[in-house]
Amino acid sequence: MVPQTIKNVNSIVRMLSSSTNLKNNSGDKMNEEERYLFDLWGYVVIENVLSAGQITTLNQLIDQRNFPTPTEDIQSQRFGGFFDWKKDDFRHLLNHERITPLLKEIIGPKFRLDHTYGILMTKGNMGGNLHGGGEPYDPAQYYVFKNGRMYNGLTVVSWALTDALPDQGGFCCIPGSHKSNVRRPSSFTPVKSNPKCMVSVHQKAGDVVIFTEALTHGTLPWNATHPRRSILIKYSPGHLSWGHGRYSDDLRRKMESEDQRLMLEPPYVSNRKVVVE
Repeated sequence: MVPQTIKNVNSIVRMLSSSTNLKNNSGDKMNEEERYLFDLWGYVVIENVLSAGQITTLNQLIDQRNFPTPTEDIQSQRFGGFFDWKKDDFRHLLNHERITPLLKEIIGPKFRLDHTYGILMTKGNMGGNLHGGGEPYDPAQYYVFKNGRMYNGLTVVSWALTDALPDQGGFCCIPGSHKSNVRRPSSFTPVKSNPKCMVSVHQKAGDVVIFTEALTHGTLPWNATHPRRSILIKYSPGHLSWGHGRYSDDLRRKMESEDQRLMLEPPYVSNRKVVVE
């Protein structure tokens, strides 16, 4: 059961996020409402990024893999490798035209792919406690605002392939915690007993949540009869890497565009090329 406080706060969050999307018609840059909400909350919801046909195709590709039923082991709820799959539908998400202009604003024009994974949850899976936050400062997962613009470390683009609606569970967070100057009390860590400041962030299939890893966030237990399916693509500034992996030449060859290949470059600064003009 989601506490009533969470429901009330989340209804405001959803209303403001929805109005933001209605006003953003061009999709070629982050508008002022999206910028304000991301600075205020540490995340923003972008609705209807994927069409019904795209959602169906991506889910079918996952079905074909016959992944085992997830258990309480968090690793059983994750899968990877989808950028290496033969069909390129998942690779198209990497540089989606609706998302990359926002990443330019959030991270900067020379961002890179850090790491990825998918999430599978079924009814009864417990999720995970809250983690992250503005304090203590993490030089890989940070939020800073200087000289009229924001700077972020590791940043997540979470694609919903199934609905995550009220009382169903999924992504949750403490809005604004990416700017906190005080360490989170340990009593606020469990997601099941934090009615004071945590919200459940709702997504319909095809919606995207973009959030900074400096935000305190976690996963509510999954209560829906249908499975949770989300694709998390995580980006970093071009000069750093949170994950330890490097991308193979074979994967580079599968990428169709130069900006995709630039995102697979290892972290460095000198003469790094711009991904998004």
